[in-house]
Amino acid sequence: MAFDNKLLEIIACPVCKGKLEYDREGQRLICKADRLVYPITEGIPVLLEDRATPLESDEQ
Repeated sequence: MAFDNKLLEIIACPVCKGKLEYDREGQRLICKADRLVYPITEGIPVLLEDRATPLESDEQ
């Protein structure tokens, strides 16, 4: 199942309410301001702070 890019216009990081970037290859959403990565499971973004992982320093 693919992620709908139109969702990027209406969703935001649950921590800072900032813009998220879509990583198509990794199937995840990235908040560069908070350096958090949110998974996308079966085309649905999982925007829960406790499910986010830290963005690695080499992944910018």
